[in-house]
Amino acid sequence: MPHLPEELLEDIRSRVGALEAELIDFRRDMHANPELSRGERRATAKVADRLRAAGLHVHLLPETGLWVDIPASDHFTGQPIPLDSSDDSRPRIVLRADLDALPVPETSGVEFASTNGFAHACGHDIHTTVVLGAGLVLAELAAEGNLPSDVRLVFQPAEEVHPGGAIDVIEHGALLPGAKVYAVHCEPKLDVGKVGTRVGPLTSASDSVTVTLNSRGGHTSRPHLTGDLVHALGLIITQTPALLARRVDPRAGVNLTWGRVSAGTADNAIPARGVVSGTLRCLDANAWDEAGRLVGEIIDHVAAPTGVKAEWTITRGVPPVVNTEHETARIGAAARDANGPRAVILSEQSLGGEDFGWYLMERAGSMIRLGTRTVGGRSYDLHQGDIVFDEDAIVVGVRTLATVAAMPLEEDES
Repeated sequence: MPHLPEELLEDIRSRVGALEAELIDFRRDMHANPELSRGERRATAKVADRLRAAGLHVHLLPETGLWVDIPASDHFTGQPIPLDSSDDSRPRIVLRADLDALPVPETSGVEFASTNGFAHACGHDIHTTVVLGAGLVLAELAAEGNLPSDVRLVFQPAEEVHPGGAIDVIEHGALLPGAKVYAVHCEPKLDVGKVGTRVGPLTSASDSVTVTLNSRGGHTSRPHLTGDLVHALGLIITQTPALLARRVDPRAGVNLTWGRVSAGTADNAIPARGVVSGTLRCLDANAWDEAGRLVGEIIDHVAAPTGVKAEWTITRGVPPVVNTEHETARIGAAARDANGPRAVILSEQSLGGEDFGWYLMERAGSMIRLGTRTVGGRSYDLHQGDIVFDEDAIVVGVRTLATVAAMPLEEDES
């Protein structure tokens, strides 16, 4: 695994330190003005303006989001020239961030808290700031002859909705041929200064499942004259996950959990309609397709003897994030070099969904967990309005991504 000379590492640390105050201000401004998926116009403009000011080529996506190109030192001219997306002969790196917030009111109490009813409760403002900062450092390295690979910074919209804005970004050509793809994700249960890495599945596939039951309805004194819809609903709620667990390899990490159920308005009336919905999650990409097929099959079999008509839909979400071995080793080495030999720990698997998985269906790469918990402080849950991220994580993330992009790719990688 190649390592950067200590003098270059120190140069990166120094450049990041010089940018720290600006990056914190940028993050706080973005945090105070969150925008929902596919509405990230202000964030898109702010990122684009800052990177244009650094002399970089900005490619705006049709609605929101953008990518920015930094040619390797042997092609860097100081002018905003886009990379040739058809050239697969050059070493290339893609660094990805996400722009969108959540429809969650913020209750953190920080002085720069959002007041518009939305919140950056998943840390996308941190992700965006980290990739922005890495890009500013890498542009300076390119100008001084110290960037061995072409780099594309991708600022993606709509990560928080299924099937994710990553699909749109990929369809518009954001993934350079042969590129290695990297990203960070905030981890509020990991101390700031730490980076979590893991080879293989890091997050799970995530699909939405909705089952609608229809029957004649009737009086609770005469359930034999109706389809007993609530009873049927209970069978589907309990038996479908249990039977699914017996039909797939347990090592695949398949999990079906219901989150919403509704039926009926009176305790002495059997309703004519009921709905249950939840999520289907899977750590194994190969088992993902099979699990969805089996859920529908099991629902049909469970509902059949009840006399109730069952209709179900499975909305495809995102694939699991499956980190490739070599790229995970590279970014782990970069994190240690940039932040100290004890900075990297083994990350736990999560059944959460992340549309970075779509990138890794197309290219080799790795997502890391970026510790955002103040040392000795409280742990938070993502997607909650009270979450607070320690901003010291920004420097750790910028150092790590700038270092991994500045590391020379070996001949068999490009």
